[in-house]
Amino acid sequence: MSEYDYRNIEQKWQRFWSENKTFKTDINPSKPKFYSLDMFPYPSGAGLHVGHPLGYIASDIVSRYKRLKGFNVLHPMGFDSFGLPAEQYAIQTGQHPAVTTKQNIERYIEQLNNLGFSFDWDREVRTSDPDYYKWTQWIFMQLFNSWYNYATDKAEPIDTLVAEFKMRGNTHVNAACDEDTPHLTADAWSRLSEKEQQDFLLKYRLTFLSEAVVNWCPQLGTVLANDEVKDGVSERGGYPVERKLMKQWMMRITAYAERLLQGLDTIDWPEPVKEMQRNWIGKSVGAELHFQVDGHEHKHITVFTTRIDTIFGASFVVLAPEHEYVEDITTPEQRAEVEEYVTWAKNRSERDRMSDVKHVTGTFTGSYAINPISGEKIPVWIADYVLAGYGTGAVMAVPGHDTRDYAFAKKFNLPIPEVVAGGDLTKEAHAAKEGKIINSDFLNGLDVKDAIKAGIQRAEELGVGKARINYRMRDAVFGRQRYWGEPVPVYYQDDIPALLEEKELPLVLPEVDAYLPTETGEPPLGRAQGWKYRGKYEYELSTMPGWAGSSWYWYRYMDPQNDQEFASKEAIDYWQNVDLYIGGSEHATGHLLYSRFWNKFLFDLGLVNQDEPFKKLINQGMIQGRSNFVYRIKDSNTFVSYGLKDQHETTALHVDVNIVENDVLDLEKFKAWRPDFADAEFILEEGKYVVGVEIEKMSKSKHNVVNPDVLVEEYGADTLRMYEMFLGPLEQFKPWNTNGMDGVYKFLRRFWKLFFDEEGTFTVTDEQPTPAELKSLHKTIKKVEEDIERFSFGTSVSQFMICVNELTSAKTKKRAILEPLTVVLAPFAPHITEELWSRLGHQESITYAAYPAWKEEFLTESTFDYPISINGKVKTKLTFDLKTPKEEVEKVVLASEQVQKLLEGKPVKKVIVVPGKIVNVVI
Repeated sequence: MSEYDYRNIEQKWQRFWSENKTFKTDINPSKPKFYSLDMFPYPSGAGLHVGHPLGYIASDIVSRYKRLKGFNVLHPMGFDSFGLPAEQYAIQTGQHPAVTTKQNIERYIEQLNNLGFSFDWDREVRTSDPDYYKWTQWIFMQLFNSWYNYATDKAEPIDTLVAEFKMRGNTHVNAACDEDTPHLTADAWSRLSEKEQQDFLLKYRLTFLSEAVVNWCPQLGTVLANDEVKDGVSERGGYPVERKLMKQWMMRITAYAERLLQGLDTIDWPEPVKEMQRNWIGKSVGAELHFQVDGHEHKHITVFTTRIDTIFGASFVVLAPEHEYVEDITTPEQRAEVEEYVTWAKNRSERDRMSDVKHVTGTFTGSYAINPISGEKIPVWIADYVLAGYGTGAVMAVPGHDTRDYAFAKKFNLPIPEVVAGGDLTKEAHAAKEGKIINSDFLNGLDVKDAIKAGIQRAEELGVGKARINYRMRDAVFGRQRYWGEPVPVYYQDDIPALLEEKELPLVLPEVDAYLPTETGEPPLGRAQGWKYRGKYEYELSTMPGWAGSSWYWYRYMDPQNDQEFASKEAIDYWQNVDLYIGGSEHATGHLLYSRFWNKFLFDLGLVNQDEPFKKLINQGMIQGRSNFVYRIKDSNTFVSYGLKDQHETTALHVDVNIVENDVLDLEKFKAWRPDFADAEFILEEGKYVVGVEIEKMSKSKHNVVNPDVLVEEYGADTLRMYEMFLGPLEQFKPWNTNGMDGVYKFLRRFWKLFFDEEGTFTVTDEQPTPAELKSLHKTIKKVEEDIERFSFGTSVSQFMICVNELTSAKTKKRAILEPLTVVLAPFAPHITEELWSRLGHQESITYAAYPAWKEEFLTESTFDYPISINGKVKTKLTFDLKTPKEEVEKVVLASEQVQKLLEGKPVKKVIVVPGKIVNVVI
């Protein structure tokens, strides 16, 4: 028998694909395009574990299938190679992050190639490559030179805004801009100095400098995004994080809030991801009101409310601890208490402050505000449940009809007026959105909806408020006080930020003597010796955040060698946008939102032709680790087997899953695993040490990481690819169990054997196939095609197994069956199918064969295996053509030698034939 030598086969074809550039893609207008993309990885030092390739395998199956279907497929891979881990390693070791990153990328490429992915490696991109980040910097410059015109609902060049200021000032400009932007006449604009004009334009630019409350981590020396902070500490390293007001580069993503919201209705994405983005954007329709601070003539607290109908129920105002008015309006008697509270609150993350509903905290400023509608004087408090970064940083508290306000009022013994009928305020807030208004002067008797309209009308008449649409989403911080990131292409002349010239890009990271902030607290780039623009102007010292390079990378794949533009018009017009994007749902309000924002901006400038970047998104589930445990008896180095552990007082310890097989521990490998286990003793059950098992996240700390390299060596890449698909639906979480791989491996061996005779000679005949063989083949062609089109891969693996079992039973050796079946299997198991395709006599790669068409005629049943019952009990089966008349069926059944034996000579009373179902012989 010619054995299935997967090691040599896989190495042979991976070498062939590389040498022949089998998957190289070029523009081909004669073919329909298909753009298949994976969220590109950050190359960590740990390399890939078996959970990482799940999405890559799925996208590769689709890519290979689409090629077989005649599509011109773009299937690239690259690396999101700026990031904190490499920089932290650099700080610890002094090694340049570029060196670590390059080593890690080489490891990833080796592992990815071992799995047989059909990537066009000529298109590889790395975000830390200056040839790449030149264009990230270029896009930043376009954003800096643009403003958002609500009148045209798109971004426009900043020059058009300047022209409007010169002609008419900004009174008639309907633009996305800072809240505190004053009105200027054309004359007032002309009298501003150059610096004043540039500062004023920063209020409109789509990327701009601004004072912002940020998450500052002193140990990491950088600002962190909200999703990088958990429970008041950094997600990476667990270092304390404090809220701090800093001057930062920002991106005016809020300008695109409505378009980002509306665009969700046009794309095929998982509903949970779309809902996360809707909630993050947080559109609400309501009113803006101004509460005059008593005793402070020029201070008005601005609040946004969706429930102006409850204005007469507002019994206090709450400011965020960081609100700009806190210091000014706090009375001397309250100052010490307020300062102490502000210090405590600013070090809590926004996530904690939003989610912690159990602990009610706050303090009184000593000042009062005037309710703009009722004229009532109400106290001004500060509390950490109000966030400076959301809305106006202030709320009018209506405790009778809002749960958090109710809890606050109860805690601090504040009034709880009832203004919407129907609740019992002695027990809880009545937060109903419907009902009749009471105790509210001119609003009395109105229902909620009408009262909102009447309230807005009165506020506008009084000049104390106006109707407004509000979005929860804030502008995005676009700066990190770190080294390993894209330099911002900005220098400062008289403190005015100015852009480099395009021909001066890329602005390359300078060398530094250490990757830490300077002694005076400047970012690491402040250490660069003589690093000045044209030798005299200071560069921006912060770098871009991690999401910068990943917010446009799919366009660079279209034209990665272009040094004149980020991608040519020809390439963008052909590839357009991504047809299938596979990656994790954890990027819903980060990468996926920022990518949509940048794409829409590029679309506004006419640089790309699609408003949305990713047509279809699939979130692959997580492959969870199958952790193993050993049980050490207290105060000893003796370990007791799982089934006996309850007889002792034990501590459970994670053990390396790679020294466990079928839940049995290899004792010698365990002793060699750690020095302190070298003299371990064991209490066994039935001569074995059985480990405990638990399903957990796969991680090094739990010793449950399974390296795909080990499995490829033991079973082959094709087995691993098919097994990962066989584990369950792509989108679901599922536990890893290496033991299950043997079944897929045996299937591939059975498939291989179909092509050989008993002596091991390759034997495929040109005989005509039987109807049963054709049915088995065409059933598989149809099933797999339908499965791939709906991204359901596990059931295809099952169908392949059924088909091969049927063909093995039939001893099929026919080209008309095996050749098309090889093509259908190729996307799942590309190495074995390439080898067999070659042995079938084909000179070219199976990659560009044609996917076979299934035919209905071969799927239609023409015969039926009738169950034959004797007195109602099924005893045997006989096959008949479905067109055989009942009389003929009866005659053949009774004449059957098999049935005659069953009758044992007894007379037949009658024969009941139910066509296409059963035959019952009554004796």
